[in-house]
Amino acid sequence: MSAPEPRLDVRRPASQRSRARYPLGIAFGLLGTAVGAAAFWPIYRSGPFLLMAVVAIVLGVGVAAIAAALRWSTAVVSLVGCGVFLAFGVPLAVPGEAIATVLPSGRGELDLVASVALGWKRLLTVSVPVGSYEALLVPAYLLVLATALIATTIAVRAHRREFAALPPMLLFVAAIVLGPNTVDAAVPLTLALVVLVVGWLMLVRAGRTAAVLSELAGEPVAIVRAAPGRAVRAGLLAQAVLLSAGAIGGAAAVAVPASVPRQVARTAIQPPFDPRDYPSPLSAFRSYLQQPKASEPMITVRGLGDERRVRIATLDDYDGVVYAVSPHGSGSFARTPAPIDLSGSAGRRVGLQITVDDYSGVWVPGAGMLGRLQFSGNSGAALNDRFFYNRVTGTGAVLGGLASGDSYRLDAVARPEVPIAALKGARPGSARLPAVGVMPDGVKDAIERYTSTGSSDVTGGDALAAALHGLVADGYISHGLGTDEPKSRSGHGADRITELLTSVPMIGDQEQYAVTAALMARQLGFPARVVLGFAVPAGQSTAGAVAFTGADVSAWIEVQTRADGWVTVDPNPPVRPVPQKKPDVPKQVARPQSVVPPPPAVPDQDQNQPPAPHISDDSKHDLAMWLTVLLIAAQVLGWMLLGAAIVAAPFLTVIAAKWRRRARRRSATTATERITGGWREFADAALDHGYLPPPSATRSEVASSVGGMRPRVLAAVADRAVFGPAAPSPADADQVWRAVDELRNGLGSGKTRWQRFRAAVSLRSLSDRKTGGRESERKGPR
Repeated sequence: MSAPEPRLDVRRPASQRSRARYPLGIAFGLLGTAVGAAAFWPIYRSGPFLLMAVVAIVLGVGVAAIAAALRWSTAVVSLVGCGVFLAFGVPLAVPGEAIATVLPSGRGELDLVASVALGWKRLLTVSVPVGSYEALLVPAYLLVLATALIATTIAVRAHRREFAALPPMLLFVAAIVLGPNTVDAAVPLTLALVVLVVGWLMLVRAGRTAAVLSELAGEPVAIVRAAPGRAVRAGLLAQAVLLSAGAIGGAAAVAVPASVPRQVARTAIQPPFDPRDYPSPLSAFRSYLQQPKASEPMITVRGLGDERRVRIATLDDYDGVVYAVSPHGSGSFARTPAPIDLSGSAGRRVGLQITVDDYSGVWVPGAGMLGRLQFSGNSGAALNDRFFYNRVTGTGAVLGGLASGDSYRLDAVARPEVPIAALKGARPGSARLPAVGVMPDGVKDAIERYTSTGSSDVTGGDALAAALHGLVADGYISHGLGTDEPKSRSGHGADRITELLTSVPMIGDQEQYAVTAALMARQLGFPARVVLGFAVPAGQSTAGAVAFTGADVSAWIEVQTRADGWVTVDPNPPVRPVPQKKPDVPKQVARPQSVVPPPPAVPDQDQNQPPAPHISDDSKHDLAMWLTVLLIAAQVLGWMLLGAAIVAAPFLTVIAAKWRRRARRRSATTATERITGGWREFADAALDHGYLPPPSATRSEVASSVGGMRPRVLAAVADRAVFGPAAPSPADADQVWRAVDELRNGLGSGKTRWQRFRAAVSLRSLSDRKTGGRESERKGPR
């Protein structure tokens, strides 16, 4: 009797295997949660967030590791997790309420608990980045701590350890849903998460396979050694499928980028403040000039320095009736955490202390682009909660409006003010504004009148400067309120602007001139906005406190140029006596005369000849129409092919993997390897076609499960090639492969087209759960 085959005892105690899984589980909990937490960076972008994320991950993983070592129950782990959340929540997520920055306070605990329920909506209605504003770190703190605790617990204690990948993935999705509608490092984070999750699944599967095989007391060494290789091949196949689909999807995203921002929860929730609920502030321009507002202080401002303008609101949407504040055309209104980074903004930095006197309304007077605003007084906290700001236009508003006695401090960057002559040679900026609803008829004629030189027409910044110069030169200021003032109708609708530009003399006030100047700029292609506010009267000092009355109300424009960005321009004529109105005479628009050469002389003998027949150009139209149809058809076909390629990518990857495996087996170096490769090819084909031999089946058992004499003959030939005394010849290998081809074709005969397709893309033969042939050929004869 021959000696028994040497076997390797790979069995280990359960406690040893449990201890072996701890380092991997803890490492995955740390890394997975860190990748998911990194997706929250576009929302916060602050040092307190980084500190909170690091400490929360360490706390969650630490509690999970201690719970696994002490074998705590689920209820105990949950209670300890809640205790850790409350104990460390105030210093980490509500740092402004912490005592000495490290100890929780009673008010901080209340804000912490309240933000668990209310912080989500607040986070979605505040413009990003929010930093550590109020208690908006609480949602991220809760998610990161819970993810670290749950993922690590599953990774080190659960039977189905694969589910440990779900919490980091859900954390990543939550960051996308709660985040901005613009992509920020999404591709690197996504790839990192995919690699981490797939690697974890490969490790778990390889570990489970090794554990199962280690429990098989009578199995030979070859089986145990083969397990890691099969797990690696399965993981590489999964990576290949993911990379193929990702490559095609990424190429499609680059070739056809999204034309609109992605839709997230932030874009679906309407902010509480909507400027459409309030009348346009410019429509109340004349009310400031009437008594008693004209002589009563509206606001008192300290710290103006060289700045001589205080804005009330910026208006960017004209519909032919009023110039209004757009809710979405140029940014949107949202609660804004302070401070706002203005390091890249051009202009003068100002710090203003503003006290509200007789002014009222929702619009908050300020200067330029806001960096920080803080209300003070008894109602300061409530006003801070109701303050909304549009970062694009620099307009602030308070729900419920301001009242006498309110005061606030603001830091801002005032827009640089340039003279009209500085616009010469400028080129339009790239800002997107709401389209002009109705362009008054007189605007285009006025531009042509001011820019025509007799020989050529000026364009660009030269045309804008010429148009604004003409407006200032021909215009006269009159509010039309007093009996001694010339008549000047209020309003800035399309008919009023046309009346302004066609009357002689041109009479209006800042309301009409600012709107006309903005429409001229828009007609010439320049982004332009109207600004309503207060202007310091000429000759008045800005040192100390400046009290603005209703008579100081004014309007001007902001124009964006490619070189200087948004600049302030005053298009209003100087205050001067208004001449007597001339009789209405139709205006003659001066245009350069076109010189048309006379027709060439025609000889007398040609005058009697009939005119040349008219040649129809229908063929050209037909050609253009056919070309259009072909281009549309090609575009539709291209989209269809792209969609089909994305859908077919995983299936083509599987088919390519099987083809490569078949080619490698058929081109093996020795005849024995080619024969055994042929048998493996047949066994894999049978497995893909639904034949399931018993576990650890021999070649003859696999052949019996398929049925027929030819599979049994092929199994016998393969056994003889492996265990026979003589090595087979290359001719024998060729004959085996011809038989394998015939048997593979026979497996698909009688099957429907769908069944053959399922067999072609089946993953059974590519997984590490092999039966028949591979194990048996290692085991040898029983």
